[in-house]
Amino acid sequence: MVNRKELNPDSSPQAAYGARLRRQRERRGWSQEELAASLGCSSQHVSAVETARKPPTLPFSRRVDAAFGLAGSADSFEREWRDIRHGSLLEGFPEYVAHEGRAAEIRLFEIGIIPGLLQTPEYARVLAESAVQRGAITPEMAAQRVSFLAERQSILGRPLVFVIMDESCIRRSVGGPEVMRGQLDRLVEFATDPRTVLQVAPFAMGERRSFDLPVNVLTMPDRSVVSYAESQAQGHLDRDTTSVLPMLTAYHQLQAVALCQAESVAMIQEVRKGTQ
Repeated sequence: MVNRKELNPDSSPQAAYGARLRRQRERRGWSQEELAASLGCSSQHVSAVETARKPPTLPFSRRVDAAFGLAGSADSFEREWRDIRHGSLLEGFPEYVAHEGRAAEIRLFEIGIIPGLLQTPEYARVLAESAVQRGAITPEMAAQRVSFLAERQSILGRPLVFVIMDESCIRRSVGGPEVMRGQLDRLVEFATDPRTVLQVAPFAMGERRSFDLPVNVLTMPDRSVVSYAESQAQGHLDRDTTSVLPMLTAYHQLQAVALCQAESVAMIQEVRKGTQ
């Protein structure tokens, strides 16, 4: 083939996906046109995925599995797509997100940055781009993080969401005044939703703050409770009642001493004035 592009499967997860797609296709003796016909797309689209010029999608991966007879198997392209999709996330976080999407109540405590569920796209993009500049992730992984966050935020409006933010979250400038104005406006808007409660844990709270690390506590529809916490390298989902329930108690204690929602919104609005 004159125009055949050789791939380096080790260059990126997308390249590995594309190279495997080509191998599976050629093993069956199919042309790109023949595979495209079975997938309901163009041969140009198949070529773009095979050469990693276009990322695969979940529907595309499922159609490929159906065409190759791999649906539901350990070698499915859907599973590879999910590995790519979650490759930019901490170990353990995708499992947490699966529970988050089914939770009846979500309780969050955050230090230093606005909780992900409340971040504006601009704020989230600045954080992701900063990680790229530090060499922690690739630009592709940064884009995946921002896109994945938008998917997570689609659950808002369904579960009850309780958020307590350390005062550092609203006072730490991320992305400059314009980004922060938009982000602080988003927090005020969030507080008007009848299914949410937003509180700030002020610096003046001192030693009465219950947590020194970010905490996520989920109450599931069956009233079971799970918690999630992160270190720098990985996340940990905990379903053990003996360790999760004390964390829920500590959260309630923190709610009792944090600013009420009205006072919290007033503080956020006051901070916003400083971004003019």
